[in-house]
Amino acid sequence: MLIKTLAVGPLATNCYIVGDEESKEGLIVDPAAEGARILAEVGRLGLRIVYIVDTHGHLDHILANDEVRRATGAPLLIGAGDALNLAHPDPVFVRWLGISARFAPADRLVQGGESLPLGALTFRVLNTPGHTPGGISLYGEAAVFTGDALFNQGVGRTDLPGGNWQQLEQSIKSVLFALPDETAVYPGHGPATTIAFEKTGNPFL
Repeated sequence: MLIKTLAVGPLATNCYIVGDEESKEGLIVDPAAEGARILAEVGRLGLRIVYIVDTHGHLDHILANDEVRRATGAPLLIGAGDALNLAHPDPVFVRWLGISARFAPADRLVQGGESLPLGALTFRVLNTPGHTPGGISLYGEAAVFTGDALFNQGVGRTDLPGGNWQQLEQSIKSVLFALPDETAVYPGHGPATTIAFEKTGNPFL
């Protein structure tokens, strides 16, 4: 499995390009901005993108959705609870970031427990609400992409519309911390970490 991390957009959001090296099938997690840069990297890696997955619907994670979807033809997936954010982003975020983009609804809504095959690889959707009502993580091949649920020595904000600390704490402790300790954690912002490190050293938990 190959994983390429690109920090893009005004909030340095992590966009992940994930690929099966044999089949050359790939997926993109959170095409947050700078669509041309993301697509150039996909081309350099020689991947055929078969899924675009948004971990949640906040504006700083979705700005390049439409550009990347139109270029690759891949379906756009998001957790059902965040579906409205794609076509109708929160105006607070729009004003805050001062950015305009073309927004469109998801092609498919996903729920926890669903599997996404990617060549010889398989990724499982995990429901991890709390930062947003429909937040999801993507787990497979000893890696989990957590969006803004869990960071290296941090957790997602819950003071924004739809945030809920009790939900987020439950998502982290009951869902993410149930994964094997050696699982690599790829968050929505900042450096990667591991489940073991966050279990023992995250100051918010």
